Amino acid sequence: MAPATRPLWTVPPRRLASATALALVLGMTPLLGAAPAAATPRPAPCSTDPTARLAAVPSPEQALGFPLGLGQERVVSTDEIRRYLGAVDAASDRVVTGVLGTSVLGQPLPYAVVSTERNVRPATLRKIAEDVRDLRDPRRTSARKAAATAAGDPAIVWVTGNVHGGEKSGADAALKTLYELASGLSCEVARRNDNLVTVIVPTQNPDGRDASRRQNEYGFDLNRDWFARTQRETDSKLELMRRYPPQVFIDAHEMGGRQYFFPPNADPIHHEIAGEAVDWINRIGEANKAGFGYNGACGGAVTTECYFNYSTYDLFFMGYGDTVPAAGFGAAGMTFEKGSASAVADRVQQQFHTQWSTLGWAAAHKRELLTGYFRIWTDALAQGRAGALEPNEVVQPTNTVQFPVPDIRIRSYFLLPDRQLADVRQLVERLRRMDVEVYEVQRPTRLPTARIFGGRSATNLTVPKGAYWIPMDQPQKHWIQAIMGEDPYTPFPYFYDVSSWSNPLLMGVSTVYTGDDVRPQARLVREISGGRTGWARPTGSYAYPLDSAAAAEFTFALLRRGVPLVRDLDSGVVGLPATSLTREVDRLAGSLGVSLTARRGPAAGARLDLPDVGLFQGTGISTTAGSHGEARYVLGKRWGLELKPVTTADINDNTEAFTGRTVLLVPDGSSPTGGLTAAGQANLRTWIAQGNTYLGLRNEGTRMARAAGLTSTTEQPKPTGYTVIGSHLRVDVDRDSPVALGRPAEDFEFNNNDPILTPSTTGTNVLRYPSGDTFWANGYTVGADALKGTVALVDEPTGAGRAVLFAFNPLFRAYNENGLHLVANALLLPGGAAGRAATPPAVGPARAAAAAAPVPADLGGGWRPITIEVAPGDLARTRAVVAGFAGDSRVSEANGSAYLVIPNPDGRQADEHPFLGDLVRALRDARVPLRSVVA
Repeated sequence: MAPATRPLWTVPPRRLASATALALVLGMTPLLGAAPAAATPRPAPCSTDPTARLAAVPSPEQALGFPLGLGQERVVSTDEIRRYLGAVDAASDRVVTGVLGTSVLGQPLPYAVVSTERNVRPATLRKIAEDVRDLRDPRRTSARKAAATAAGDPAIVWVTGNVHGGEKSGADAALKTLYELASGLSCEVARRNDNLVTVIVPTQNPDGRDASRRQNEYGFDLNRDWFARTQRETDSKLELMRRYPPQVFIDAHEMGGRQYFFPPNADPIHHEIAGEAVDWINRIGEANKAGFGYNGACGGAVTTECYFNYSTYDLFFMGYGDTVPAAGFGAAGMTFEKGSASAVADRVQQQFHTQWSTLGWAAAHKRELLTGYFRIWTDALAQGRAGALEPNEVVQPTNTVQFPVPDIRIRSYFLLPDRQLADVRQLVERLRRMDVEVYEVQRPTRLPTARIFGGRSATNLTVPKGAYWIPMDQPQKHWIQAIMGEDPYTPFPYFYDVSSWSNPLLMGVSTVYTGDDVRPQARLVREISGGRTGWARPTGSYAYPLDSAAAAEFTFALLRRGVPLVRDLDSGVVGLPATSLTREVDRLAGSLGVSLTARRGPAAGARLDLPDVGLFQGTGISTTAGSHGEARYVLGKRWGLELKPVTTADINDNTEAFTGRTVLLVPDGSSPTGGLTAAGQANLRTWIAQGNTYLGLRNEGTRMARAAGLTSTTEQPKPTGYTVIGSHLRVDVDRDSPVALGRPAEDFEFNNNDPILTPSTTGTNVLRYPSGDTFWANGYTVGADALKGTVALVDEPTGAGRAVLFAFNPLFRAYNENGLHLVANALLLPGGAAGRAATPPAVGPARAAAAAAPVPADLGGGWRPITIEVAPGDLARTRAVVAGFAGDSRVSEANGSAYLVIPNPDGRQADEHPFLGDLVRALRDARVPLRSVVA
């Protein structure tokens, strides 16, 4: 990467020549026409008339009946998007279209590939894609062949829009871009098509677009799903990206206000994003500035009233549509944001201008792009071989690196097979589907020095046979470190999202890494392993450990099929009769990575039953977002459980909709009581005492339980300056509770500014943050010592049933497999048979005192408040600026800093907040030095 601090307006001298500088400006818009020196010769003359077009290609107005972005206040529908792509494909030899997959509701996700007529012929297009894929692996591509590809092949640019369903203008602009490329006869169009293959995906979220809703049908923010690929819309898109790897990637969004954002980005930038990609992103930003000043994109003038850079939108978390193309594909991955308060015409026109300007820059620099692209992977190989990590950098001129990447070497990661083998294999598949090479160790291998996830180290550690080895000496070194790293090493404390997403920690996989140059005897993994490992007699059985999220998914699938299952309540192992192992069941086990071990005798243990789950729909809970949507996806879609709605009124009135369930899941929300009356709380206690299970998540799930007298835990206020931004922490596990079956004695869980709960005196504290030296956290935390000795998960008995209370959200984005396994354990708890009680169980003194305790002020709702940290001397100026945006803020000072905490009652994320971006920019304009911003 670049040196630690580099002003974004400085283009490295080795990259800047007068010809390319001129081309940067001249490649902006179809109304300008000067050929860049790097352009590939065209087979036929082009027109100097910018309005010359192929008459056979229908314009959007001809095909749809209205013009795009020309004074009308209508956006296209998803059906019109599909129709227009089909119409252009039928009329233009420059375009081929396809469907990359389907949405949750089954809508096709169409895309178009546009270039010259020759380039889009099937054989030629395959060859171009193959050549670009070869650039990603310098082990099989010589420097000479790479140079030939850079000289003769087009670069690949992606234009995508509408990942957030209500942010629609990017899709309309993408159709306008498609029309210009498919029909235009000008030299500017010819240069783009000669030098580029452009992949256009107008809408990434058709279900959300139809509903004018940010999330997809399961309530997932698809711009947080990229590394995990839990949603089908994301997964199919990434498969198409592997087929056509981009060098430039545009993700078009909308935001609050009227301005337009394009990079340079806000800090932080993830250290493993290659310097070439960062440089391209910044230079494209300069090109977009020129484009905004031309032909009325900003009303004919370049002013900050029109656009801004540096603020709000970072390049850090590996779930975004800019960071994953950048780290995983080596592309200039960019988020473009247009203020939604502008008229539709302005939104579409400005989105089109950035798309067109970016294509112009990429066409002018296509040879440099492809040459630099090869260098990214060449450098990654060399770094991986040496075990070198990229250093941290910042890009905003006023910032400095506050947290450097430590001086360590990492040459290999090893996933150990000692537990949760099915989730280990799922992680291997996740890596392989991003072109990471993973090997299975064939003989025990000694590591002279090793680091164990959780901040520990070891000498002469033996990696057993069956472990999985991920060498860094491979082209995807940057991606491996970006999602496998024990810590992301944030350079600067501004957070647009979470600060950690280490996949081994999320999945609870025992992992070690080393800087030693070891080469174990190992074989390349080519497919997932699992299924039957031996034959059982007809009177025998098969067994598997239910110690992972993948094994839980397998278990629910068997229960839905009516397969009789039992579980050993000491080991957590599940057994099924040998006669139940059909070919279909064996294939399912294999696909999930679950190994089935043959046993001579019948299976023994407690019977497992399919739970009858009620999903609470109470006060302050959104059914299309947050943990409610996550429950619909994980429990409903993946586990196949029929979730039945249970309302506040159902519990208060004790209706069959409530009493007929065996489990009640209460998602996170903002209500401290769920709206239950005293009678409703008594009904809830009675229902649990009859042998049923209450499963409460995070704020509302734990508070509603406390108000009803189900727990003796209390919630503590967070200290001033306390900051835990999506970090992993070590927890001690009490395995006396069946909720902890299959868990190790020490584990890790994900905390995202969750409530701080005191230990229970009336139940089992299943997960507790250590109070001594074993306390450990990664990511970015301030004041996390406040968590020492507190609890993350409690199992509270009431009569024959129990309340299982998670201080955190175990369903978070469906990628916290550790948490998912715990939820499965809670759903599969053996029920009691107490019968209907005449009166509700009494609430003991400890639980009554907890119910009477005040709930700490929660300015964050279901997410977290906005916290701005400045020096005490800057507090007055900061308050004056904040007063122009928010009338309600809390001010405090601690440890040499001043903090302004602004309510966020709707739990809005940073990029959907109505004024956060404008507030941060106003503070910067007022020259207030920000120590950190957490949103």
